[in-house]
Amino acid sequence: MLPLRNQSLFPEASLAVVITAPGALRGLEMARRTGSRVLVLAQREHATSPHDLHEMGTVARVAEDTVVEGGRRVELDGAMRARAVSLVGTDVLVAEVALLEEGDAGDDWGAAVEALARYLHAHAELRSFLDQQRRSPEPMSWVNLACQHLPITATARQKLLESPAPERCVKISRGLDALLRKEQAT
Repeated sequence: MLPLRNQSLFPEASLAVVITAPGALRGLEMARRTGSRVLVLAQREHATSPHDLHEMGTVARVAEDTVVEGGRRVELDGAMRARAVSLVGTDVLVAEVALLEEGDAGDDWGAAVEALARYLHAHAELRSFLDQQRRSPEPMSWVNLACQHLPITATARQKLLESPAPERCVKISRGLDALLRKEQAT
């Protein structure tokens, strides 16, 4: 299990992080020896202990792992949402997880992708970045990438991760349109 401060990881999105905490480094080593899969959980806002984590996160594959000064830089590729059923350990945390199907976004993904297209039209540099990040042709990958990389708070990002696909689509489409209106007003 890999705890992240002020970040969440979404399925079909990538995230590069530098790991320096000794327990997290040992957990990363365990993950490498057992298939390079790790559960990524965000720490709660105002966390007071290493166990103060959100229970919903993403199972990720450790795609890249390089030594950097003081730790390791890893690239995590989000695979599937998961809920931590139990956490054990004090320094190194090991999690039992329940994998969560993404579910069918139904027609809701269309509004989210349209809102994303409007937002990206005004932010060409972000579109180029997301085009490079996209690893799946599925429409939900666009929605998840938007959730991962748009300028929203860590708390808002975690709430999106905890939402089922249809609800996530509605929330991100409303949020993107609100961001665009706010930017155009200034």
